[in-house]
Amino acid sequence: MRSINSRRLFSGTGLIVTGLAATLVAMIFPIWSYSDRSGTGVDTLNAQTLSTRYGPLSALDREFVTKVRLAGLWELPAGQQAGERGTTQAVKTAGQHLVEGHTFLDERVREVASRLGLQLPNQPNEQQQAWLGTLSSARGEEYDVQFANILRKAHGKVFGLVAQVRASTRNSLVRGLADDANTTVLDHITVLEATGLVDFDALARDAATASPPPLTNSPAPPGPTDSPSPPVPVSPSPASSSPTYTLPPPATSRPPEDDESKESNEPKKSESSKGESSKGGDNGGDKSEDKKS
Repeated sequence: MRSINSRRLFSGTGLIVTGLAATLVAMIFPIWSYSDRSGTGVDTLNAQTLSTRYGPLSALDREFVTKVRLAGLWELPAGQQAGERGTTQAVKTAGQHLVEGHTFLDERVREVASRLGLQLPNQPNEQQQAWLGTLSSARGEEYDVQFANILRKAHGKVFGLVAQVRASTRNSLVRGLADDANTTVLDHITVLEATGLVDFDALARDAATASPPPLTNSPAPPGPTDSPSPPVPVSPSPASSSPTYTLPPPATSRPPEDDESKESNEPKKSESSKGESSKGGDNGGDKSEDKKS
């Protein structure tokens, strides 16, 4: 009897010891498994970040600088084209903003790239060239619609990149460029929407179905590079200038009141006047009755 009890006690103790050991292993395993952080996001950030006198320069920073340059290479000619082919003043004004804004930004991005020793492209990428081809083949009102929607879609995508870079960069030059880009891109979004031609439903569907675009190849790390040539045929404005723009007038005026709304107001007035006349009539009746009495 005693041997049976001792066996049960031993087996129960063994189970407890085994459970405690398993718990200890489960607590230690996460610490051990994460002791080597290679391949994680932080490790990748550190591996792709370069040291400069203006602060660390990440791969995302370099990607952003490249995209600012690429934007000017196709939006400058698109803005000039809108000034020539646009059929409304709002479209022409939007084109003027594109020219002024990206002339300013191109001056800024070439200055930043020169100080960081980054190499910049001198031709738009394939997608941007395709957009320019679509615009070049359009005429009349079709051109206005294509211009407003292609440019608004492109600016909406780069707007998110600007915000991401501005929030995360540790480089002072990139931070200043992101500030200027944010002001300019938001202005362009505003004037494009002021044309009254932007299809917001299409933008929402595109945002819901599109997957995050992969990063393009980052520009070369800092080193002696040739200064990129300015986009043709626009010459950059002086570096001391800042993007100050005047928004175009609204695309459409406020619609006039329809006849139904006017008619809906008239019965109210007639009812009130009837009420006053009835009051007057009642008072008159009371007076006549008083006289008879």
